[in-house]
Amino acid sequence: MKKLKVVIIILLATLLSLFVVIEVRNRITKGIVVDSNRSRSAENLSYIRVGGEHKRIPDYLFLNQDSLYVSNDDFRGKVYVAEFFFTRCPTICPIMNQNMKRIEDTYGHREDFGIASFSIDPHYDTPSVLKEYSQRYDVWSKNWHFLTGSIDSIYSLANRGFNIYTNINPSVPGGFEHQGYFALIDKEGYVRSRIDPVGNPIVYYSGIDQEGKDVQDLEFLIEDIEVLLNE
Repeated sequence: MKKLKVVIIILLATLLSLFVVIEVRNRITKGIVVDSNRSRSAENLSYIRVGGEHKRIPDYLFLNQDSLYVSNDDFRGKVYVAEFFFTRCPTICPIMNQNMKRIEDTYGHREDFGIASFSIDPHYDTPSVLKEYSQRYDVWSKNWHFLTGSIDSIYSLANRGFNIYTNINPSVPGGFEHQGYFALIDKEGYVRSRIDPVGNPIVYYSGIDQEGKDVQDLEFLIEDIEVLLNE
């Protein structure tokens, strides 16, 4: 009787192990990988909800590097990525725009894609300064706009329109504080993102590489741009 129980236990353990192997193989085949450091992609990216409503970027109007006025209407019908930076930034901005350059190289040729880079140092970052800066990064897409305007309008758009923190602070390198985030905006002007492992929107993507992450946010962002372009 004892031998029979042992045989049954071994048989059940074998069947359980076989089930686990098959399940893992199926997940790999389907591209489903569980990793605590990774966000979960989705066929339909999440909307960001503020006050019970989907977060939509408010109207804006600024000058670009070619001294042409650009508004949110110019991005209507386009998926676009937005950032807040300044040309004299000695810390994260060069990294952010090197990563943004990778996005341009991937999608800059598309008519339905754009990039909006808003300067948080508009007194210095005139259109001519922004033009030289764009040339420094070998920007070629006609839909990558480096934008400047009144400081009140820029900071209102950053802090209230996007909820991306910016501030003047003479005590920090460069004199300005800002979060190194990229925002993903859909063709209707809504902020979109993938969700994190527990089902919450990540809201923004880090524009700089993060130590210890197996996959950087930039890779997620490039995947998610593709999702919105195909909606």
